[in-house]
Amino acid sequence: MRENHDQASGKQKQVKGDLKKGLGKLTNDDSKIAEGERDKDKGKIQEKVGDVKESIKKSW
Repeated sequence: MRENHDQASGKQKQVKGDLKKGLGKLTNDDSKIAEGERDKDKGKIQEKVGDVKESIKKSW
């Protein structure tokens, strides 16, 4: 299955969030950890939107 833009961007945001979260843990920066969590959550939502779009596209 080929990924659509939303799925790919969502996965990228999740990776970016994981990196920020890890950096925040290394530097003991709670705001960076929270920022990473938000990015990761946004990525998960965007990926799910992409999944729904693909599902709709397949049913047509």
